[in-house]
Amino acid sequence: MIDQNDLRIEMVHLLDENGNGEEETLHSFSDDVLITLYQWMRKARVIDERLLKMQRQGRIGTYAPFSGQEAAQIGSVLALDKDDWLFPSYREMAACLAHGMPLTQIFHYVRGHVLGGKTPAGLNIFPIQIIIGAQTLHATGCAWATKLKGERHVSVCYFGDGATSEGDFHEALNFAAVYQVPVIFFCQNNHYAISVPIQKQTASRTIAQKALAYGMKGVLVDGNDVLAVYQTMKEAVQMAREGKGPVLIEALTYRLGPHTTSDDPTKYRSEEEVERWKRTKDPLHRLRKLLEKRNIWTDTQEEAFVAQVNDEVTKAYEEAASVEAPSLADIFRYVYDEPSPLLYEQQQEVIRRNRVKEGK
Repeated sequence: MIDQNDLRIEMVHLLDENGNGEEETLHSFSDDVLITLYQWMRKARVIDERLLKMQRQGRIGTYAPFSGQEAAQIGSVLALDKDDWLFPSYREMAACLAHGMPLTQIFHYVRGHVLGGKTPAGLNIFPIQIIIGAQTLHATGCAWATKLKGERHVSVCYFGDGATSEGDFHEALNFAAVYQVPVIFFCQNNHYAISVPIQKQTASRTIAQKALAYGMKGVLVDGNDVLAVYQTMKEAVQMAREGKGPVLIEALTYRLGPHTTSDDPTKYRSEEEVERWKRTKDPLHRLRKLLEKRNIWTDTQEEAFVAQVNDEVTKAYEEAASVEAPSLADIFRYVYDEPSPLLYEQQQEVIRRNRVKEGK
């Protein structure tokens, strides 16, 4: 008989809420690495806050904020090579940006432009997945192809705790482990699958321990500790790249904002809980404290950097907004590389009706 009490997975943790940690470990991170990690997290926070305001102003469509989860996304994605593959859900804007996605392209997506789901050439990011957990299958398939082709790419699949209640998640892990493909399943456990708290989703102590049933390595990491995430991801990537099989990482974090802009989180969690996480667990705050202790970041640098990012956001939005929306007939061009006869017939019918409407 297996007792769950015997399946204890210790959480990887390097940096506490006040920027303290084991000195030898912290000194293994160079100033350049720390500043890069912080700047990307700070940039992501500014962009997220601006996008949330823009949605309230009616300038973009429904949006899924990610503030609070910057360390999980930035710490993990910066541990990758640029030719590794990303399989994001709708909340991984920070990871996509840090992996090379242009901010203008993000605006095309949130504005509902038909080209919003198109990944720029040379960028290994699959289209943002809306269906919960479906990207786990796609990532496994891509990793299998990588193995068959003898390539060294690693596929990284991002998803929330809610996706672990989907069948696709379990099928993907089982297949990936059986065929030992180079894929990393990265779960951002932000405590709520929309409004369902984690304790009502699973009886297991952790999501990471689910890896044991599939014969793969499972790791629990403090998802608000960017250094722990970065180190954990580096180790997982090395394992996958060396052919040692898939890894499931659970990054324990917290979503500070609503599930999406159509959600009212006060219906299922208290303001006191949110404020407690903001006050004691904010991933930006703890790394900023470490930077200040090293005397490598100041308030002046912070203000200048935030102003620069705000300018980038404004310019990217204006550029995206200036792109003319395609006609309905154009949309048929983006379904298949070569349209099927039926699709072509439908496109021509739309063109014919438009001409009739215009009196031509």
